Amino acid sequence: MTRGGWPVSVRLFAQGPHGSWSSLLCVGLKGRLGWEWGTRVLESLCRKDSRTPSPCSRSPQPRGLHRPTRLQTPVASATAQVQPEVEELEPAPSGPGQQVADKHDLGRLQYSLDYDFQSGQLLVGILQAEGLAALDLGGSSDPYVLVYLLPDKRRRYETKVHRQTLNPHFGETFAFKVPYVELGGRVLVMAVYDFDRFSRNDAIGEVRVPMSSVDLGRPVQAWRELQAAPREEEKLGDICFSLRYVPTAGKLTVIVLEAKNLKKMDVGGLSDPYVKVHLLQGGKKVRKKKTTIKKNTLNPYYNEAFSFEVPCDQVQKVQVELTVLDYDKLGKNEAIGRVAVGAAAGGAGLRHWADMLANPRRPIAQWHSLRPPDRVRLLPAP
Repeated sequence: MTRGGWPVSVRLFAQGPHGSWSSLLCVGLKGRLGWEWGTRVLESLCRKDSRTPSPCSRSPQPRGLHRPTRLQTPVASATAQVQPEVEELEPAPSGPGQQVADKHDLGRLQYSLDYDFQSGQLLVGILQAEGLAALDLGGSSDPYVLVYLLPDKRRRYETKVHRQTLNPHFGETFAFKVPYVELGGRVLVMAVYDFDRFSRNDAIGEVRVPMSSVDLGRPVQAWRELQAAPREEEKLGDICFSLRYVPTAGKLTVIVLEAKNLKKMDVGGLSDPYVKVHLLQGGKKVRKKKTTIKKNTLNPYYNEAFSFEVPCDQVQKVQVELTVLDYDKLGKNEAIGRVAVGAAAGGAGLRHWADMLANPRRPIAQWHSLRPPDRVRLLPAP
């Protein structure tokens, strides 16, 4: 085996019939997005599963590592609580998405607004979209919608992904607890993206609604044309790693596979990247590992595994944080970007963790976009 071997055996995975690990997790998630689904999964972790997933990672990987199908997690309803304050991976309007962004016909979105004066909540309904721009090679898209209230971008909701359609029906409602007197200074953003698990998601377009322009004395329902999303901040790169949990042994294994398109940190236009892997509990770092340093590259390949002891009853209370740093022999090592996964994370970090729990004893690999180090926050898990 070239470029190092895998320290663990790898088997394939694919979503199976009712009663499988994936089905079990989805059943738990259909109730409500909370800690109960994790408990249901953990209660049955000792069951065996002989099914197999679809391929992962863009580069040559050790035999047997495959991409799992995406777990479509139903999001919270109006009465459910907001995701923990962890910024979602923000897709960039790049690649095919940038080409579409220059066009005016991006599609349109139907939404509803209502304010519950009793509970002090703004209820935002994402109803449907039609005529969305096709960003996939097959002439379709896998759309989903991010919803948040500016200026707070950390607290946000995400609809489920609808596969291979340009006219998705979402029918989902989200609640933002905001005093009515403060709504006038807020701007509601509903951003539509094309989901791609193994690369950066592309922005299709967005709708921005200044709340000062809305009469919330009665429910509002409207259609709005999507506008091109504004260019986002400088991209820091992406990292691919796998997660594997063996409940009977209480062992969590993180395999750092590779990174790509990292930000240039050195004068010569390259970097000397390495990765720190932290295990957190209660928001505090309790264990630390790190990879070797890869010299003069923005696309390092590691394939290095790190294991942590995590008892079965603690797996919902821990998080994993990966930080990519640029090594400097003379000065201080500088962080390039960071990503966090765990039950207290949101978006891709939560989905990756959920897939790991749904498939015990199997490494589940996924690409993540790096976020600025000071903008990745995890809330302590209960």
